[in-house]
Amino acid sequence: MVSTIAMERNLERMGRRLTGPRRELLSVISGLEGHFSAEELASAAPGVGRATVFRTLRLLQDAGVVCQVVRPDGTLEYRLTAVGHHHHLVCAECGSVDDFSGCDISDLLSELALRTGYEVSAHRLEVYGRCAACQARGEASARTPRRPKAGRE
Repeated sequence: MVSTIAMERNLERMGRRLTGPRRELLSVISGLEGHFSAEELASAAPGVGRATVFRTLRLLQDAGVVCQVVRPDGTLEYRLTAVGHHHHLVCAECGSVDDFSGCDISDLLSELALRTGYEVSAHRLEVYGRCAACQARGEASARTPRRPKAGRE
């Protein structure tokens, strides 16, 4: 878990001021477990404006303290991270998220930049599927024989 002090230091290194509302958000974020939405963060810090919530989340993403996860339904959630640049494996069934790094797509990005004329500055990769636990649960229920309904043979 990333402490409030570590988040404050990251923002200071970026030359960002630690205003009262930002400190409040950092305190709330450090107490959250798992994923949270911007709306949940705003509700947990009612004295902080919504614009400040979104700006602070963006700053924390830039600092590598918070990562954004795109859920299978397109909603955005956030979570604390200390991994650095990474990508996500998202289970579409139970919602679990696993990080992975080391995906070398630099050749693909270079080719894409040459083909399109884009100057690629960033990328995000979310991989969706079913985690091993959900697969095991699904296989177990598929192997369980079904009882015939009453009145049928």
